Amino acid sequence: MTGSSFGKAFQITTFGESHGKALGVVIQGCPPGIPIDEATIQKALDKRKPGQGPASTKRREPDRPNILSGTFEGRSTGTPIMILIENRDARSRSYADIADVFRPGHGDFTYTQKYGIRDYRGGGRASARETAARVAAGAVAQLVLDPHNICIEAYTLALGGIHATTFDRAAINQNPFRTADAAAAKAMAERVSQVKAEGDSLGGIVEIKAKNVPPGLGDPVFDKLDGEIARAMMSIGAVKAVEIGAGVNAASLKGSENNDAMNLDGFQSNNAGGILAGISSGEDIVVRVHVKPIPSILKPQETLKEDGQATVISTKGRHDICAIPRINKVCEAMLALVLADHLLRQKCQRE
Repeated sequence: MTGSSFGKAFQITTFGESHGKALGVVIQGCPPGIPIDEATIQKALDKRKPGQGPASTKRREPDRPNILSGTFEGRSTGTPIMILIENRDARSRSYADIADVFRPGHGDFTYTQKYGIRDYRGGGRASARETAARVAAGAVAQLVLDPHNICIEAYTLALGGIHATTFDRAAINQNPFRTADAAAAKAMAERVSQVKAEGDSLGGIVEIKAKNVPPGLGDPVFDKLDGEIARAMMSIGAVKAVEIGAGVNAASLKGSENNDAMNLDGFQSNNAGGILAGISSGEDIVVRVHVKPIPSILKPQETLKEDGQATVISTKGRHDICAIPRINKVCEAMLALVLADHLLRQKCQRE
């Protein structure tokens, strides 16, 4: 299957399906000598794994990473790193009664049109389960960024129409939705409970920030850093829109309002989101992603069977009510992958 690789200097290829024996990733281009262990990768996977919080699926996966190659005595060797994550709690029988039915909002129809065959068990390759491999790779990418003190953090701006209106960084780790607004977190919990009882699902908005990114990363014209970031985020199945800096609001501003003026102290604002002409400016990189509602819902929906017959479907099984906050860690991973890739590319150009 083409389309499963990402990056140039730091390249990953993910593999596996939601209900297959395992999934994982092969990483190429990781510099030698980087300290890597399974415990570090596990910490990242624990923030994404299922079974956590009121909006999460009840599927219980330990998501234990097994490093099969590319390291020796706890350090990278410069050769391909392969990480395997076994599926331990797949229940494929839950999908047996809809094996020939196209689920609305899923890739069932399009996969069938493209390949003439599809893995109906949880969505196969199109499942959000694939993102576990990305998070494992992102943990390795972050290790490449660490010597440069590049820090990445994602937090929830909105969930189900409930928007955060204040920012308290300490609150992010104190609520299950990873929002910086404690009052909004309570309202989000009520909203999730209500929609769950209705058999429906929710979407939301996640903001991702990268601090201490050096200026000069990004390659014009077609490999602009913001273009690469947008592509990375849009590759996440639930993401439907990406903003950088002022984003869509920039369209309503005058040039004098949108431009980031400079003085001896540096930039006076950051409407550019840390990127100018596709190259990092040294300011914080600010990205927002808009996440669609989970398509697997209990509410009956009209659809078609593979033979063209009309039917009604109610998707049972174990599913998230909202991709947030598990998707937050996936967004962090994808930004880490882009920055690690361009950091190594820049080293090749300037050193």
